[in-house]
Amino acid sequence: MTHDHDLVLRPTPAQIEAALNPPPGRTGGDLVVETLSGLGATTVFGLPGQHVLGMFDALRRSPLRYVGLRVENNAGFAADAYGRITGEAAPLLLSTGPGALLSLAALQEAAAASAPVVAIAGQVPVAGLGGGRRGHLHELRDQQASFRDVVKSVHTVRTPSQIPSVIAAAWESALTAPHGPVWVEIPQDVLTAETTLPVVTAMDATPEDVVPRPELTAVAAHLLAHAERPVIVAGGGVVRSDASGKLRALAERIDAPVVTTFGGKGAFPWKHPLSLQSWLEDRHTTDFLEDADVLLVVGSGLGELSSNYHTFAPRGRVIQIEADAGKLESNHPALGIHADARLALQAILETVGERTDPTAPERVAAVLGRVRDRIAAQDLGLEQRVVAAVREALPARAPSFWDMTILAYWAWSAFDARHPNTMHSAQGAGGLGYAFPAALGAAVADPSQPVLAVSGDGGAMYSLAELATARQYGLDVTWLIVDDGGYGILREYMTDAYGEATGTELTRPDFVALAESFGVPAVLTTPDTLATDLAKSLATPGPSVVVLPALLRMFEPTHL
Repeated sequence: MTHDHDLVLRPTPAQIEAALNPPPGRTGGDLVVETLSGLGATTVFGLPGQHVLGMFDALRRSPLRYVGLRVENNAGFAADAYGRITGEAAPLLLSTGPGALLSLAALQEAAAASAPVVAIAGQVPVAGLGGGRRGHLHELRDQQASFRDVVKSVHTVRTPSQIPSVIAAAWESALTAPHGPVWVEIPQDVLTAETTLPVVTAMDATPEDVVPRPELTAVAAHLLAHAERPVIVAGGGVVRSDASGKLRALAERIDAPVVTTFGGKGAFPWKHPLSLQSWLEDRHTTDFLEDADVLLVVGSGLGELSSNYHTFAPRGRVIQIEADAGKLESNHPALGIHADARLALQAILETVGERTDPTAPERVAAVLGRVRDRIAAQDLGLEQRVVAAVREALPARAPSFWDMTILAYWAWSAFDARHPNTMHSAQGAGGLGYAFPAALGAAVADPSQPVLAVSGDGGAMYSLAELATARQYGLDVTWLIVDDGGYGILREYMTDAYGEATGTELTRPDFVALAESFGVPAVLTTPDTLATDLAKSLATPGPSVVVLPALLRMFEPTHL
């Protein structure tokens, strides 16, 4: 019998010699960057600060590419997008106290969207840990307590020798399904301490798969094969686990209509005969889902946005596949299968019987027709033209990142994300300022495609500093700013609820002139010229800004 300890590789004489005679002048900071390199990282995001200068100094001696943003929250959004695009853990290097706390909103979005981010922050010197209140700059009584409810796991280093193992454990946590952000903090004196430890070599932090229980997938396969009206809801877990191919195979085998959540955009072909698209904020879709006698929910917790604001009340049997055990049956009783979406769909495919239903495409077309008629009755031609113009201008495989703005709310329901993992928004946590810094992270992750960011003027003000980042690194991101003079969606919500809006009107800059002051080309466009201007900007390498003054409206809600 072979045991794990029998598989430990014995070092070569050259490796022994190198370990016994490490290079001089190394510090705890070197151990950090060596560990990241050993885990396979090639790029890190972040901002320097007083307590982490030892770590940033070590970057000079490492092969890691450093991409520095201007605000910690934006650095977190960039790392989030890098993790979403690559599926790899994205290191995020942060300072202590104020700098660390500024990343919280970005880490909340990464947690909600299951983006693997390994945040490595500084800490006050070891003697100040534990609430000693020694008066260090940036000192918090318990810094990690601020992050514990946001990230998947927290890790504190107290000695240099702990650095490789702690970062490896955090790395594994970030990449265990469901992916997510993790928090590591290292005291200043640990990062600056000289070390004679050997150079960190390649490390294995491969997470265990979240495998479904076979008796559960067998029951699921039986229910689906014998259902009269099966329907599938595909969430973000399908995209994160790269399971769109298996989703399509299952839907076609059992003739089940598929609707994608806003986080699952692109998980199923938009124009497939079985595609209900993404019209989840529509009562016609909600009614259709409620009428299913078996509803398979893959990679979604059926939260607020995926349940038409919790008005969805299924009448049939629900099967829920979810890698986050805490989301199983959190909103509806179900046959809960705790598993990675790809592995669970594969298991069901191996046992499910074929089921034919020639009426399924007709029923899908009828629902989409009713949705179209509802929208057509509301005089929303401008909004539909703008969505269509963006789709026309954006290359099919180019990723897009959307802020919390009216055009994004439209895109959740109406935009055809032609491929999986190409449309991303901040709908997980719902914070402003996501789109542009996230798009920068995506451009770093994959320079082969142009990237689109979409913001309103209010959300754009959160990210203006990153125009300097875009210019500094020559990142191929086109930023579409829809300028309606304020927080448009909040203006609409408040006016509908209270008759008038308060705090929503904003003074804003000349965005074209401002972008050009950073050396970023910019153009003022109209709804009629948007497709042409946007396509030209996307086809031109490097950063650019397109400003569209337009007052867009939302379609009427159906959940009230």
